[in-house]
Amino acid sequence: MAEDLAEQTEYIDKIVHVNRVAKVVKGGRRFSFSALVVVGNRSGRVGIGLGKANEVPEAIRKAIDKAKKSLQTVALAGTTIPHSVLGHYGAGKVMLKPAARGTGIIAGGPVRAVMEAAGVADVLTKSLGTNNPHNVVKAAVEGLVQLRSKREIARGRGKQREALRI
Repeated sequence: MAEDLAEQTEYIDKIVHVNRVAKVVKGGRRFSFSALVVVGNRSGRVGIGLGKANEVPEAIRKAIDKAKKSLQTVALAGTTIPHSVLGHYGAGKVMLKPAARGTGIIAGGPVRAVMEAAGVADVLTKSLGTNNPHNVVKAAVEGLVQLRSKREIARGRGKQREALRI
C-alpha cells in the first residue's frame, strides 16, 4: 500500500555527478560509470542515490531507484526553511539560511539540486570544506533533515500553539 502511494507521487530527479572509473585489466582499461542522483517531490521529500554500472543510463537508473528508497521528510516554512542550520558529512559542511520570498536558491551545483528537489525556493547556502559532490550532497540533506518546524519545537517544549503565536 505504501509503495502504491509512493508510485503515485510525481518525483523529479537531478543528476548531480557522473564519474567514469577505469579498471586496468590484462587487455587494457575497462571503464564503468557511477552516477550520483537527487530525487524529490518538490514538497518536502528528498533522497540521494549512487548507482554504478557499465553504461551511464543504467547507472542513472540504479541511482534513481536507490534515491527513491532513501527518501526523507524535510520541514519547510512556506518557500524557505524554518531556521539556519549547518549540515555536516565527512569533510563536507553546508550552511543553510532562510531567505525572503523572491530571493531564489543561492547555491552551488550539488546543493542547488538538493534544494530544488526538496522544494525549497528561497534559501542562502554556503558550501564549506570539501567540494566533493558526494559529501556536499550528503551534508546538504543532513542539514535539511535537522530542520524542525515551529510546531515540532513547541510540542517538544510542551507549549501550547496559542502561547507561541504560530
